[in-house]
Amino acid sequence: MVLGQGERGLAVVPDPGRRRPGRGAWLHPSVSCLDLAVRRKAFGRALRASTGPDVTAVARWVTDLTQDRPNDEHEDRKRV
Repeated sequence: MVLGQGERGLAVVPDPGRRRPGRGAWLHPSVSCLDLAVRRKAFGRALRASTGPDVTAVARWVTDLTQDRPNDEHEDRKRV
């Protein structure tokens, strides 16, 4: 995620290829992690934005990813 220009000013923009310029922030592609980040206002702090950025694009990206995946949120975790 990087800070970019959105329809209503500053917005958090998905950057899955990690190629966009600027300060980046990580987010697990799950709705629960997105909700927690929004509640804690983590994007503003992580991306050093003076105001709370719009997260509509990231929310759309996360919901698209979670609809395509099986219901296993933690599939990338190490299995023991």
